[in-house]
Amino acid sequence: MRRFHDEAGRVWDVVAGRESWGGIVALFVPREGDARPRSAPIPARGYAEATTWLDASSDAELRERFSRATEVPL
Repeated sequence: MRRFHDEAGRVWDVVAGRESWGGIVALFVPREGDARPRSAPIPARGYAEATTWLDASSDAELRERFSRATEVPL
């Protein structure tokens, strides 16, 4: 898990997740407030590769991925 600050200064936890069809995503979960979770595809073929990618990503890379993320339906 990574902690991440978006452009507005909001704090998010970022974890690797798997879509129902098997796609690997970064799942952005807000720490506070009423923002909805978001997800964005990441370049990984499995969970281990995804967590390695998240650990190695810079905050700038996470911001870029976050900018393309879509809200997760609840």
